[in-house]
Amino acid sequence: MSKNARYIAVAPMMDWTDRHCRFFHRLLSPNVHLYTEMVTTGAILHGDRERFLRFSPAEHPVALQLGGSDPDQLAECAKIGTDYGYDEINLNCGCPSDKVQQGRFGACLMAEPELVAECVSAMAKAVSVPVTVKCRIGIDDSEEFSFLNKFVKEVSQAGCKRFIVHARKAWLNGLSPKENREVPPLRYEIVTEIKEAYPDIEFILNGGVKTIDQLETQLAVFHGVMIGREAYQNPWLLAEIEKEIHGANSIVSRETVALAMIPYIERQRVEFGTPAKSITRHMLGLFNGQRGARQWRRYLSENAPLDTATGQIIMDALKSVKSNLSIAA
Repeated sequence: MSKNARYIAVAPMMDWTDRHCRFFHRLLSPNVHLYTEMVTTGAILHGDRERFLRFSPAEHPVALQLGGSDPDQLAECAKIGTDYGYDEINLNCGCPSDKVQQGRFGACLMAEPELVAECVSAMAKAVSVPVTVKCRIGIDDSEEFSFLNKFVKEVSQAGCKRFIVHARKAWLNGLSPKENREVPPLRYEIVTEIKEAYPDIEFILNGGVKTIDQLETQLAVFHGVMIGREAYQNPWLLAEIEKEIHGANSIVSRETVALAMIPYIERQRVEFGTPAKSITRHMLGLFNGQRGARQWRRYLSENAPLDTATGQIIMDALKSVKSNLSIAA
């Protein structure tokens, strides 16, 4: 795999990686792979489909992550997703929340590899884009390698050629979703072992990668890396990835990215009635680690919720940052 082809993605994160976040992230990095929040089959089949699936062409390559366990419904939703233009369909087998378990999808599906295989097979037959699976190394008291091996064997035979593996167990009882991202220890060696057992399958590592150095280390082992909350809280990491990993000769400035969001905010506001705060909330970390970061966050947090807020709020926030820098200087 060439340097420019290395697979780096931003993880699907509920309430975070909506279409506005993804548009913002794409400005920072032309090459990272983007994923939607998990969308349930019920939301697509019975809800406001346009609201859940609409996205900007600028987001490509972008994957639709589905939540569900009915093969026919998943196949129908996968077809709908590809009709919308998504480049990949991903099945969520990693979320441990109680609500997701009650719907019989997410991490609890790892206990039913035969069912997941049926789901993957049905989706693969319905679409021509890749059908992938995001999972954990295990659940509850399962023995990690043997449990994961059985799951990967069944699901890969059904047509899944790419697994995104969060290198932690999921505890389905007793831990919150937040604790499930932090308490179970990372076990990269389990993901390495499963990768070596299936040389014809792609394994993308997820969990704990926060720096360029860590990214480089894991890219030397795995077919790719998926970055989670660090990409959201410190989005400038995506611009650094363009330079350090994808070999870009130059990268955009923070101010250029901020200014490029103005017409997007205006278009969303005029065409869809989207309030500015729904977009600017994803931009709060743009200046993290820089002088003026606090002023940037404060200005957007205080002013974006106003009903009168427009794209001009970005210009005003930048002026606030520059004014602070002038005073500090």
